[in-house]
Amino acid sequence: MRTRNDIFEQTVVTTAEYLRDVWPEELEDVTFEVAGLPSTVDEAQGVPRWLTLASERRVILYRLPIERLPRLHRSDELHRRMLIESLVFRAVAELLRLD
Repeated sequence: MRTRNDIFEQTVVTTAEYLRDVWPEELEDVTFEVAGLPSTVDEAQGVPRWLTLASERRVILYRLPIERLPRLHRSDELHRRMLIESLVFRAVAELLRLD
């Protein structure tokens, strides 16, 4: 049986692999991590869904805010997976300073 955590992590892994194929040099040494929650929350900014650490070449995705705070028009496995994929894309774009 696959848990939500397993599905989340597998989605992050497959999306990161895809992006490494698109930008092999830019993402060669980048690590992708999954954490439960951020250690701090800025009330003005809200709860972060990810953190990029350019100097450490790391992307950290926060599973619980991503899973529990979205406003999906359809809450099924496909739409949840698409949400995770889009947030991995956005985090990588932030890391690489892309639009």
